[in-house]
Amino acid sequence: QVQLVESGGGSVQAGGSLRLSCAASGSRLSINDMAWYRQAPGKQRELVAIISSGGVPNYADSVKGRFTISRNSARTAVYLEMNSLKPEDTAVYHCYARSNWVEYWGQGTQVTVSS
Repeated sequence: QVQLVESGGGSVQAGGSLRLSCAASGSRLSINDMAWYRQAPGKQRELVAIISSGGVPNYADSVKGRFTISRNSARTAVYLEMNSLKPEDTAVYHCYARSNWVEYWGQGTQVTVSS
């Protein structure tokens, strides 16, 4: 079992920055991919950024050049640096991890960007 706890959400004006963190814990921790997803009101959950077990990041087109995903070497934490935030980035951001082919999700943290 893997538990994921996010932190770092909040409210910011357009053009501002936020840094999200996600801490993973659990027994027999063996995490492969880690990612951030988001879900805006009335919309489906969408992938924001993912970092593979080898450390290769990939981003949704809508956040390329503005967001940066990173993780620690132990694969027990993943981060999302968000710059040049836009109102359309407003959503609940969820941490994701895959461990031994099982998917885990955090509860989410709210990010609100005002114009």
